[in-house]
Amino acid sequence: MHIIELLGRIFLSSLFLIEGIRKCFFQEETIIYMEEYAVPEILFYPSLVLEILFPILLIIGYKTKISASIMALFTLTVAIIFHTEFHIQMELIAFLKDVAIAGGFLIIASNEPKICSIDYYLKSKNH
Repeated sequence: MHIIELLGRIFLSSLFLIEGIRKCFFQEETIIYMEEYAVPEILFYPSLVLEILFPILLIIGYKTKISASIMALFTLTVAIIFHTEFHIQMELIAFLKDVAIAGGFLIIASNEPKICSIDYYLKSKNH
């Protein structure tokens, strides 16, 4: 069952990792989109770090609880900023999708490290 937990971390993280890498190639378009929602350009780079670094940490299982908590907060923030026009069906779906993804991150954050993670090996090494 440990492999299933790893697959869950990979599935949740891949969305953000791929999107973060994509933003590297479409920086100008992403910044324009952010500014349409009154998000300043200066937040582009921190969001890029969030979308690339923390998913990698989750995939390898290092600092999993902190990384998953940060990703849950980031995902909820994105939902609130970009997807609150609920009269548009696709925006409502995008908002609910982000809330569900944040829930997945919270489940990861609430569990102890499993055998398929660096956290597990570091914890077992200290005992």
